[in-house]
Amino acid sequence: MEAGMNVLHDAGIQATHWLQEHFQGSQDWFLFISFAADLRNTFFVLFPIWFHFCEPVGIRLIWVAVIGDWLNLVFKWILFGERPYWWVHETNYYSNASAPAIQQFPLTCETGPGSPSGHAMGAAGVYYVMVTALLSIASGKRQSKTLKYWVLWMVLWTGFWAVQVCVCLSRVFIAAHFPHQVIAGVFSGMAVAETFQHVRSIYHASLRRYLGVTTFLFSFALGLYLLLRALGVDLLWTLEKAQRWCTHPEWVHIDTTPFASLLRNLGILFGLGLALNSHMYLESCRGKQGRQLPFRLGCAAASLLVLHLFDAFRPPSHLQLLFYILSFCKSAAVPLATVGLIPYCVSQLLATQDKKGV
Repeated sequence: MEAGMNVLHDAGIQATHWLQEHFQGSQDWFLFISFAADLRNTFFVLFPIWFHFCEPVGIRLIWVAVIGDWLNLVFKWILFGERPYWWVHETNYYSNASAPAIQQFPLTCETGPGSPSGHAMGAAGVYYVMVTALLSIASGKRQSKTLKYWVLWMVLWTGFWAVQVCVCLSRVFIAAHFPHQVIAGVFSGMAVAETFQHVRSIYHASLRRYLGVTTFLFSFALGLYLLLRALGVDLLWTLEKAQRWCTHPEWVHIDTTPFASLLRNLGILFGLGLALNSHMYLESCRGKQGRQLPFRLGCAAASLLVLHLFDAFRPPSHLQLLFYILSFCKSAAVPLATVGLIPYCVSQLLATQDKKGV
């Protein structure tokens, strides 16, 4: 088993070395792709746009992203995946020869296990939701599939796979993942997204349901962590490797640890539940103005602006417990602002202008 994994890892190292050698001039592009594929952009950019123009798709985006990233965390804890940037230094596979030189970048030194790739899994799930949503809108209620539909189908799915290839190559290029890890991430993300195509209860879930799901996800993850720790398994083993082998200590960030991503995602889901069941949401998005295009445009534009400013806030990382608590609160505030507070303010502003016009 170990010999087989060594061969697989070596193939990945050779792929990383080849990409870095032949596409050195494209490193800014690969770094941008890794940045863009981060789920933070789903929450701060894609979700506000989709929610205010097609609410069910916005809700599904959050559920797919959160549940997919939670499953990714569980898989990583179970599979104990290595990462190229530390494996190449610790393996005995190259005992009789020099190991290939692997370059590191600011986004290389992630601190969690490597399999499957969270970026690939998240990007696949999110873009799968958007592609299927656009095709559903194009086909209409009658599900008519004309020539224009099939042209759009080909364009969107070609774009989907182009994005996935770019994300996979980016993660391999920066030595954050082996090829088999990104491939596993892509198909896992698609499976999660396809599953939620058939789950209708998420669109009408009560606050109690959101609270129950959030509690379950946290309890299961914490229980798994404590169980494996009691069995002598240190699930934070990768943090020591990252700190040891990362060439620049400042590139090791606490927000890439498993618990940081867990609390970020749970905060998003809990905040969405609070917002969808709030008085502000019911009065604004579910009111008469909720169907008007100026209201939707105003909400989307205001949400993007406010969240962009809000994203500049970075919780202090010197105290881990405080960092985790503030990360949860910051994440919960994103859907609260997007779904509740901002639409309510926009509706009040438009209502005031209508009264002045009269």
